[in-house]
Amino acid sequence: MTASGSREAPAAPRTWGGGPGEALTAFETLMWRVEEDSTIRSTVVVVLMLDGTPKWDEFVAAHDRMVERAPRLTHRVVKPPGALAPPRWSPDPHFDLAFHLRRVRLPEPADEGALFKALEQTAMSGFERARPPWLGLLYEGLPDGRSAYALKIHHSMSDGKAIVALLELLTDSDAAPQRDAVDLAPAGRSLSPLDVLRADIEASVAAVPGVLGATGRVAWRGLRDPVGGAGAAVRYGRSLRRVLAPAKAPPSALLARRSSNWRFAALDLDFPTLRAAGRSAGCSLNDAYLAGLLGGYRRYHEAMGSPIEVMPLTIPVAVPRPSHTVGGNAFAPARLAGPVGVVDPAERMRIVRERSVVARAEPALNHVDVLAPLAARLPGTLIGQVGPRLTAGSDLQASNVPGATGQQYLAGVSVERFYGFPPLPGCPAMITLVTHRQVGCIAVSFDAAAVTAPETFLTALCDGLDEVLALAGPDGPRTVRVG
Repeated sequence: MTASGSREAPAAPRTWGGGPGEALTAFETLMWRVEEDSTIRSTVVVVLMLDGTPKWDEFVAAHDRMVERAPRLTHRVVKPPGALAPPRWSPDPHFDLAFHLRRVRLPEPADEGALFKALEQTAMSGFERARPPWLGLLYEGLPDGRSAYALKIHHSMSDGKAIVALLELLTDSDAAPQRDAVDLAPAGRSLSPLDVLRADIEASVAAVPGVLGATGRVAWRGLRDPVGGAGAAVRYGRSLRRVLAPAKAPPSALLARRSSNWRFAALDLDFPTLRAAGRSAGCSLNDAYLAGLLGGYRRYHEAMGSPIEVMPLTIPVAVPRPSHTVGGNAFAPARLAGPVGVVDPAERMRIVRERSVVARAEPALNHVDVLAPLAARLPGTLIGQVGPRLTAGSDLQASNVPGATGQQYLAGVSVERFYGFPPLPGCPAMITLVTHRQVGCIAVSFDAAAVTAPETFLTALCDGLDEVLALAGPDGPRTVRVG
């Protein structure tokens, strides 16, 4: 790589994802190891729809600059012997950017349908685990000279919010920006499996004084306020029982089957209209979005002759991200009973809001962080069985990620849409909304075995979202299916 420079970027851009030698969190370890002996994939595919086709040399140069600002992209995962410690990120001594970039010509007829089929195949194929787990693919041949960019990245490397920040390092706000020199960060030393184990032992020893100090402070608080300390422990225990208990909403029998076959679809809606619809009921944009999806689920179940009243729904809740890094994963899953059977969209929205507030306030919201360290140390075969159970049990996982508010260019070509296709960790569907300027870009990932009538399902989702959008005005814009 060369220090060719890039546009002005967010503060401390070189810290995206963290530095060399950092350990994966327990949850990231679980997402990485669950693939060892199962068909589960923890792959995220982010798609930028481009109003043209970038020149290949400029496309490569844009990635060169991104990697310079985000050295984590040159790191691979190194495991210790056995499962004695969490894996760590280590510089790949043989990193070659050319391996991570692909140029694909879509088969005729080259439309969005062909693109989504190609993306499905890309997402379901595993990474070469001895290399950094990401690929950048340019899909050419769409009508009118258009193309699509896909970033395939392992979820252990980043969550949705951090991926948006990463792509800010790839794109520009100007079609022909000025390039400034980049002060490259040190590459760091490549780690062996024994190095990883040694680093974990050293970190554990170094943490002893802090742990003892924290234990002493907790003990002192317990002596000063034994009733309050015991009460906090009891409240956490009760909360843990609630979040680990079977969902009050039973899973849908219609969506019970599972496979390793993913399907992708995309929807567009007007972002200001969705926000206005939420405000009309005293709710947030996210409440409106979730209520629209639940309305779609109601319509799908009715169309299939299996109506339901409630269903388990999981949403991510942001948790504090380490101050020294931009990337990584910083979320906790919150589960609630989705009011599918509530026909009135405004009332459905308000119920979603009430239940979301309760779920977000659970003291044991971090239960995955509590259980993941135990699960992450299991043998690979058992992780393949236990891991998905920590994230399964929902009929829908839905997230909402703020995107770009202004114009973006990739290698001089305008970015028109931004879709983030999430993985399927044992659930029938996972749906993500990313706002791109004034457009709400909705990426739908669903299991082909669970959703047996995909056209009916997608039409139902559009109709469910439209009944929410109509709260902002009967003649406003409606949801559009892409392709």
